[in-house]
Amino acid sequence: MTLTVRTSRLDLAEATRLLDLVPTDRPVTWLRRGDGLVGWGVAAEVRTHGATRFADADKWWRETTAHADVRDEVNEPGTGPVAFGTFTFADEPGESVLVVPRVVVGRRGEVAWLTVVGDGPAPALEPAEPPAAPVGVSFADGALNGEQWMSVVADAVARISRADLEKVVLARDLVATADAPIDVRWPLRRLTDTYPMCWTFHVDGMFGATPEMLVRRERGLVTSRVLAGTIRRTGDDERDLALAATLARSSKDLEEHEYAVRSVADALEPHCSSMNVPEAPFVLHLPNVMHLATDVAGVVHDAATVSSLQLAEALHPSAAVGGTPTPVATALIAAIEGMDRDRYAGPVGWIDSSGDGEWGIALRSARLSGATVRLFAGCGIVADSDPEAELAEAQAKFVPVRDALTSD
Repeated sequence: MTLTVRTSRLDLAEATRLLDLVPTDRPVTWLRRGDGLVGWGVAAEVRTHGATRFADADKWWRETTAHADVRDEVNEPGTGPVAFGTFTFADEPGESVLVVPRVVVGRRGEVAWLTVVGDGPAPALEPAEPPAAPVGVSFADGALNGEQWMSVVADAVARISRADLEKVVLARDLVATADAPIDVRWPLRRLTDTYPMCWTFHVDGMFGATPEMLVRRERGLVTSRVLAGTIRRTGDDERDLALAATLARSSKDLEEHEYAVRSVADALEPHCSSMNVPEAPFVLHLPNVMHLATDVAGVVHDAATVSSLQLAEALHPSAAVGGTPTPVATALIAAIEGMDRDRYAGPVGWIDSSGDGEWGIALRSARLSGATVRLFAGCGIVADSDPEAELAEAQAKFVPVRDALTSD
């Protein structure tokens, strides 16, 4: 199969609010602060499974782009052929996907573009029919209720106290059911408006607004935003500033954060000729919570052979979503968490034909299927974690998607 790909420059006025352009035809999105990529239609896709899901998708992408007929007038990261992907957290069960939209509209600062795949005419870029609000949404516990999940957390704390491991990330799910199939563009609009500093994404039913960039590779530079250590906001600015200071001094949260930063730096180091790992984190303020955050950066020495997707595979799962030591932690997750994570906490993002791309971690996320939405939230458990406090943190992490499904 040979893809015909044409990228042309757009007037910024044609790409002022990207989501408004997106119809219901298999939409994909990757947006932050008004910039990013949206697309629709399917020109090509591959679905992969198991331990080789990343390698199989990357091989398919390399072969697909090698045979593509490309005319790119813009030559920015994200122009030309672009594939959007969402990958499962664990090797099994589940299905991962890499999809090439038929139409992509992108914006980076003062540059906007249109990419069309196929021989048909370029679409007229006009606002699509707006989405209808979800109707009759109700929420119920997923695999475990709150009491059951706190028992799992207590079990994990006991294992950490016995020195079986240092940290494990435990997640739980919540199931939302509506009276009719939900148009994913509705929660996407709510998330982009409420959480502009996060990366709002949707690929193949997996959507959310993640604050965590697993890896960005752009013209030889690689960056990763690590989040670990969380405190819920109160809505009172003075109180929240005091809480931010408490978070920045919390030995429990600083310990959890150090594990996560170390795991990312260790995974990136073999691919980088130089790296910058800040000594101390900063506090990232989001509307619902605050996180300890660190931006790790490096210069990639093997960009010609290692794509952003391969870097994402090397980083996944980091201590921020798995634990420390990671093999022990992920085995414990499979043994006691009590649910299938599916694509929750797996890499989600995009890759272009040069291998550049952005891959976030599918956090503050959910999986949409018709009228049912499965929401996910997770917490880092260390030796002095309190099950009730961790349950409250998980509830706070449900808020972005939960609120986005309402019609208020």
